[in-house]
Amino acid sequence: MLSGINVLASRLALNAMMTVKALRAPVALGAHALIVDGDGKVLLARHSYMAGWSLPGGGVGRGEPPLAALKRELREEIGTVDSSAPELIGVFSRPSGWATNVVLLYRLSEASVTFTPNVEVREILFADPKSPPAGTAAGTRRRLAEFASKSPPALIW
Repeated sequence: MLSGINVLASRLALNAMMTVKALRAPVALGAHALIVDGDGKVLLARHSYMAGWSLPGGGVGRGEPPLAALKRELREEIGTVDSSAPELIGVFSRPSGWATNVVLLYRLSEASVTFTPNVEVREILFADPKSPPAGTAAGTRRRLAEFASKSPPALIW
């Protein structure tokens, strides 16, 4: 049996190893939504801090469950979203500078939205996934194409 000192030393060594690993290969977790209305159109948002149209969502806080983060982000960015229960439809990797983002994508079907304008999102629209508007971000275009063709999701955002 390990002594108390050995257990403490083992825990400290594990924590040190995990800290070094996180500093060498940082990963951030995000949760985004493919919000689909009754006509099969998908909600796109124009954020104040980036160009073009994209899917709503954002970062998952430390210790925060991804689904709780998604609901929080939608309240913050969009307002009220009534839909079916969110369904996880893909897990993606996205390089971001020297870090990596892992993005969980959830589909919310039969959705209706009451948009509340705010500092973060300038405007929203429901777009035909087969012909997204000009300026739609590349990763969002790929997700829309996968949704429209019912093809399996790629690994890269």
